[in-house]
Amino acid sequence: MITFAVSTLGCKVNTFESVSIVESLKREGFIEVDFNDLADVYIIFTCAVTNVASSKSRKKINQAIRQNKDAVICVVGCYVQLEPKEIKDNENIDILVGSNFKNKIPEYIKKVLETKEKIDVVSDVRLKDIDFENLGVSLFDKQVRAYLKIQDGCNQFCSYCIIPYARGKERSLSVDEVVSLSKTISLNHKEIVLAGIHTGRYFSDGYDLTKLVKKILEENKKIERLRISSIEITEITDELIKLIKNDKRIARHLHIPLQSGSDEMLKLMRRPYDTKLYLNRINYIRNEIPDISISTDVIVGFPKETEKLFNDTLNFIKECSFSFIHVFPFSLKEGTDASKLKGFLSNAEKKERVKMVSDLSKKLYYIYKETFINKELEVLIEKHEKNYSFGHSSEYIPVYIKGIFDKNQIIKVKGTHISNEDFYAIKE
Repeated sequence: MITFAVSTLGCKVNTFESVSIVESLKREGFIEVDFNDLADVYIIFTCAVTNVASSKSRKKINQAIRQNKDAVICVVGCYVQLEPKEIKDNENIDILVGSNFKNKIPEYIKKVLETKEKIDVVSDVRLKDIDFENLGVSLFDKQVRAYLKIQDGCNQFCSYCIIPYARGKERSLSVDEVVSLSKTISLNHKEIVLAGIHTGRYFSDGYDLTKLVKKILEENKKIERLRISSIEITEITDELIKLIKNDKRIARHLHIPLQSGSDEMLKLMRRPYDTKLYLNRINYIRNEIPDISISTDVIVGFPKETEKLFNDTLNFIKECSFSFIHVFPFSLKEGTDASKLKGFLSNAEKKERVKMVSDLSKKLYYIYKETFINKELEVLIEKHEKNYSFGHSSEYIPVYIKGIFDKNQIIKVKGTHISNEDFYAIKE
């Protein structure tokens, strides 16, 4: 009996990939244990989007080595792809897998267990075309909401972002395979999240994201909720908004990264829009679907961000009236164009700006949630806390519902009140 443990850092795509490998290993007879326990094999799905993420990846690798220096250590993903020399110099690591060949991880593990020979399949993914690796998944046994990876890679090259160097060129799963996988996942899950490194750039067999969503809904009648993960404002078509408006199975929530409310900053960041375009599209979306939740990402403390430019961002956030905001302090990544800029802000300045955006986000979120008091919401039950059931609505509002209801079902509730920023409801 061979035991294995998995630690997954980073994005939804990493989660999907790790769940796929867990399923494959279990089919081979391996036994999964907690990452904090003794195991024969440790697999770390790494992240390197920020320096903090890289540091967390190193800590997880070192934890595995400390727990069992004789274990097979398999390190996977963006951190491996971007910093291979640092990883290769570590004699305790047995398997190195970058941004491709992840579907062969079970095969590599069995080979190392048998031969004790190290395996390194990290290769440069930046310039060459890579086929999309279809990693099948049927059950996310640690969570109620399921992810379906439909796209990988990014061609955008924002000045602050290292991901195109880590994930390589854009590529997509075929339409038929997406539909088939959605049907398999729907046997165990009520909600599926379409995930990718650049989800809005999905394209395969003449299908863009809008046509793909329509195809899934037409052919998979079992699916109860389909959610689109982060999508760029330039990739949201009128047809997609009309599809969301007319089919209640599509979640009423779009996460649309902004990054800055200053045109000067957006240009330095090399974002593909200005504030005028962004606001016009937000207004169009809200005009079509008034109660939709629109959340965003904002980076503060980008090089050359003056107090005036930061205030421009605050004012623009208010104008857009987001439901909530994920705010990040600028994190320098060597190898990006932003790392060569001048005018870096101190950590104290960045921390203060993060707090200001976070405080504004809390106020905006409270205002948005208030609009659903005495209104109907459809909530996916995810867990239980004392005498309450907890889950997320179609609008991605976290909701506490009085009473215990079965997990992995979508129920209709009515909002009652907000207490300590938490939204409460009762079953109708």
